Amino acid sequence: MPGATGPCVPIADHRLLVTGSYWLLITVKLNPSMRSALVVMARHPEDGAVKTRLARVIGAARARLLYRAFLSDIERRFAGGPRTLVWAYHPPEAPFASVVGPQARCLPQRGADLAERMHNGFRDVLAEGFDRVLMIGADVPHVAGAWLDEAEACLGSVDVVLGPSADGGYYLVAMRAAHDIFRGVALSTNRALAETMDEANRRGLTVHLLPASFDIDEAQDLDRLARLLDHEGYDSVLPATAGVMRNRKAN
Repeated sequence: MPGATGPCVPIADHRLLVTGSYWLLITVKLNPSMRSALVVMARHPEDGAVKTRLARVIGAARARLLYRAFLSDIERRFAGGPRTLVWAYHPPEAPFASVVGPQARCLPQRGADLAERMHNGFRDVLAEGFDRVLMIGADVPHVAGAWLDEAEACLGSVDVVLGPSADGGYYLVAMRAAHDIFRGVALSTNRALAETMDEANRRGLTVHLLPASFDIDEAQDLDRLARLLDHEGYDSVLPATAGVMRNRKAN
């Protein structure tokens, strides 16, 4: 996965503005006085409750093991980093704190549906005094650290940053205010990105798009993940995930 960053180019009228300099590697300078949080939207890992589309292919038990590996690798990569790692977990009554490290920040998700839970996640974390919030799902343990830096830096000049995923959704959303850009959006569908951008545009918000990536939902996503692990050096970045994938191949 490339780690190149680019200048913040707001996306207006839903047209991706690509310039010849977009893919140039630049140094992203983050403001050390800003308090930033990386919020991971996660489910408590139980058979049949996580990665249900994958589970239809690899089985519920293996899907749970893979999901737990994602959680482990995300914590290993980002706990103690430049952003406070916050686990936003669902369901709220689950003993999620027992799954992650003893010093982990855990926040129960609030809301009747995913859109409401995401909006409340931004509201709750920003209410704690954070200046900028980056939100990802637990199914993107491979997200490039440089893209997190780019998202945070771009919040100095735009309202919303989105990381497009191959399925028409997005693997990251970042804001410095809790704009309710999720209301009425068909999240978890191939219309999620376009509809979220529509809502941001309707509210007069500026948007920056990160490089496209993928989240791990379907069987073909496992093939992409395997290529990252085998050919792009991510086996050392995601050791828990690599271990589960090796066992999958062996069996």
